[in-house]
Amino acid sequence: MAENLKEAVLYEPLNDKKVRCNLCNWRCAINSGDSGRCRLRKNIDGKLYSLNYHKLCSANPDPIEKKPLFHFQPGSRSFSIAAPGCNFQCVFCQNWQISQQAIDEGRIDGQSIEPGQIAELALKANCKSIAYTYTEPTVFMEFAADCGKIAKQKGLANVFVSNGFMTKEAIDLASGWLDGINVDLKSFSEDFYKNLCKAKLKPVLETIEYIANHTKIWMEVTTLVVPGQNDSDAELKQIADFLVNTCGPDVPWHVSRFYPQYKYSDSPPTPGATLQRAYDIAKAAGLRYVYIGNLPSAKAENTYCPKCRHLLIEREGYYITKNEIKNGCCPDCGEKIAGFELNS
Repeated sequence: MAENLKEAVLYEPLNDKKVRCNLCNWRCAINSGDSGRCRLRKNIDGKLYSLNYHKLCSANPDPIEKKPLFHFQPGSRSFSIAAPGCNFQCVFCQNWQISQQAIDEGRIDGQSIEPGQIAELALKANCKSIAYTYTEPTVFMEFAADCGKIAKQKGLANVFVSNGFMTKEAIDLASGWLDGINVDLKSFSEDFYKNLCKAKLKPVLETIEYIANHTKIWMEVTTLVVPGQNDSDAELKQIADFLVNTCGPDVPWHVSRFYPQYKYSDSPPTPGATLQRAYDIAKAAGLRYVYIGNLPSAKAENTYCPKCRHLLIEREGYYITKNEIKNGCCPDCGEKIAGFELNS
């Protein structure tokens, strides 16, 4: 069996052929013959193997704005791939069919494709990057790493869309080829993470701090605002203050509208007024780039110069209709705009 599997990265042997996986912050100790919490990494006779390396389940060119990444190669396309699985179990997951199948149904579906082919497909689709997204990229790190290294050699950038539960070792492993990341900061409450995601908050906060202060990876943060769960003024201000104090005022924060999904279908969508309130709280806290997502016609999709308020990037949904940034700066006042390869 092991001949057809990929040996995992970031694990260590323990006694009696047990191993510890150090890829995400569950740090599962796994007996021989067993799988980790995510059901995607199996200990076979004292060696840990990835079960989803040869199981690509999605591959599509997307606007980079869909990730969402608004300050990373704006207006470009990103070749977006996923293998099944996740280390969270969010009851409102929008991609639950592929993220939760290993846990819900014991299946890992997908097809085998060589990493080099992903880069070639990205180039043929006129993409400027590869995005590891739709599911949690940490749990297919072996495939992401092989793709990412080839992508860099071919002039492509790499981005993660992640729940932020990876270890510092995993961030260090990716730092040589990972250029950008959007981290979901789902709440500022341990109870929210425990009850709605079967996860923990503290490691996510530590990931955000580590990326912001110890790597060169461009980072943006997204919070899905769920009515009655994480939408109080106090919690929204906690998140905004944390981002300002930990990452600085230039980290973009996307406050996104919730729609009923998966096992969380009884709640109404987030009111537009709630998202506007989150926007106002974030701006008052000192964040310079705040965006409202999943709300059609929201004016807070555009990028403005934080100094003179000149309209720099105008967006309609996921598409850019205007980009006036020149040499990374506002053309009117010369203010430097934070981001990665911003010019039109």
